[in-house]
Amino acid sequence: MGDYEHTTDVRRPPEEVFAYLADVEHLPAYFSGLEKAWSNGGEEVGVVANVEGERYEGTAWMHADADARSLRWGAEHASGYHGELFVTGIGDEDSRVTVTLHTERADGPGVRAGLEQTLADLKRILDGAGTERIDGAERD
Repeated sequence: MGDYEHTTDVRRPPEEVFAYLADVEHLPAYFSGLEKAWSNGGEEVGVVANVEGERYEGTAWMHADADARSLRWGAEHASGYHGELFVTGIGDEDSRVTVTLHTERADGPGVRAGLEQTLADLKRILDGAGTERIDGAERD
């Protein structure tokens, strides 16, 4: 069993960061190992992912709480995989994103590396260091 946590800071207001993260269609852009994601309605999400070296196609769930700026997600998978994400403000213009993951089948270095890559990708997209777009406009 493994529990993992990682944090990164981004140069975007917390409301904007949370809105981006809560959009299911944005998940593959930053979530390490996730190839495709789409809403099936409600909290059900269709996914194609590579989880701990195994290809997973099926459904997962994601609950977004805009008031708390938190996301919770998981999948019916033998690994017991689920996680939480919290966005907190650092002043008015910056945000801190904290992600925690839990899995029954822990691959410490692999899970940790995936989590670190996910937050590095998120930071790159939201800080505008790459050519990714957020809300239809390039970040300067």
